[in-house]
Amino acid sequence: MNWYLAKLVYRIHYSDCGYQSEFDEQLRLIKAEDRLHAFQKARLIGEKEEYSQLTHECSLVRWKFIDVCELHEMDIEMDGAEMYSQISAKENADTYIRTTRKKALYLYDQAVSNFTGS
Repeated sequence: MNWYLAKLVYRIHYSDCGYQSEFDEQLRLIKAEDRLHAFQKARLIGEKEEYSQLTHECSLVRWKFIDVCELHEMDIEMDGAEMYSQISAKENADTYIRTTRKKALYLYDQAVSNFTGS
């Protein structure tokens, strides 16, 4: 069995149509015998996880699966490999850096607590 990284794309549709088109791009780990089975499995997951929900304003929001647009075989020896990258502009760099460091400290504290059992 091999591991694959698949990118699934969903379109987010709002029933009141007051929003521009939005898309949810998700990276999923897939375990499969080969590339074909990984692709088929990723598609099944995408179709299975389509859903709709009502917002607090009572409009319907629907995640419609579009397709699998990327599939990468993962190598067991890929420790530290880049899996995802997104470049974005921030209006306040200092706030962004502070928030990032707070999130990192929280993750570290949680990991230490789990490790020590406290």
